[in-house]
Amino acid sequence: MQRDNQQKTFSFELFPPKTERGQENLQKAVGELRAKQPAFFSVTYGAGGSTRQRTFDTVEWLIEEQITTAPHLSCIGASRDEILEILAHYKAIGIRRLVALRGDLPSGTGMGELSDLGHANQLVELIQERYPQQFHIEVAAYPEFHPQASSAQQDLNYFKLKVAAGADSAITQYFYNADAYFRFLDSCQQLQIDIPIVPGIMPITNFTQLARFSDACGAEIPRWLRKRLEGFGEDLEAIRSYGAEIVIRLCERLLEGGAPGLHFYTMNQAKPTLDIWHALSL
Repeated sequence: MQRDNQQKTFSFELFPPKTERGQENLQKAVGELRAKQPAFFSVTYGAGGSTRQRTFDTVEWLIEEQITTAPHLSCIGASRDEILEILAHYKAIGIRRLVALRGDLPSGTGMGELSDLGHANQLVELIQERYPQQFHIEVAAYPEFHPQASSAQQDLNYFKLKVAAGADSAITQYFYNADAYFRFLDSCQQLQIDIPIVPGIMPITNFTQLARFSDACGAEIPRWLRKRLEGFGEDLEAIRSYGAEIVIRLCERLLEGGAPGLHFYTMNQAKPTLDIWHALSL
C-alpha cells in the first residue's frame, strides 16, 4: 500500500532538563530535529506539576526559537485558578496547541488530595469553556488500556468523554504491538470516535530503562521482544541496532495501515529518532 506522508502529522516530545548539561543536550537535539519540520514539539509536565517551572522555561525557549510548541498540561495537583493562569500565560506567548492530561499522582499522594479537576475530560471542558476553539487540544489514548482502568470498556468510555469534551486529536502511549493499535481504532470507530489518533513511538536504546518505564506506565513489551533484548545483555550497540529494526518495522506497518502520523518520544536525543526517520524516508 502506498502511503502519503505529506498528509500525516509528525511530532517530537521533549522533557524539561534538570541541569545545564541537560539543557545543552536538549538544545542540540532540537537543532537537529527541527530540520525535519515537525508539526510541533510537545513538552512534558511532571507528576502533580513537579517540573512546572522547568516546563515553562523549555516552552518559552522553544517559542523564542519560533518553534511550534504544545505544552503538556495536567490537572492533578493544580487548582482551577492555577490552570486558568497557566492557560492565560500560554495564550499570551502564542501557544495554540496543548496536550491535556489528567497526570500522574505524585508519590505518597492519596485520592483525597486531588485538585479541583480529577479527570482529563474536565480539563478539556475547562479549556474549551474559557478559550473555545482557541487551542488545538491533544489528549492521551491507550491502545493497551490505562493501567488503572478496571476494564477495557471503561477505558474506552473515558476516552470518549475526552473527545466529547472537545479534544481535537489524540496521541497514544507507546506500544510495540501494531495489532493493539488497530484493534483500538476499531473499538473507537464502534463508539463513533472519529478524531485522529496518532501512535506514540518510543525508540529502543536502553532495555533496562525501557523495562522500568513500561512497568510503570503499563506499556507492554511483548514477551518475544523482551527475551530478545534481554539476550543482548549489556551490549548497548546490539540493543540499539535490533531495537531500531523493530521500531522501523512497526512504524512502516502503522503508516501503511493508515495511521495519521507518528509522535516520537525522543528522550531529548536526536539520533535514535532520526535513524528511524531516515529509514522510513519521511
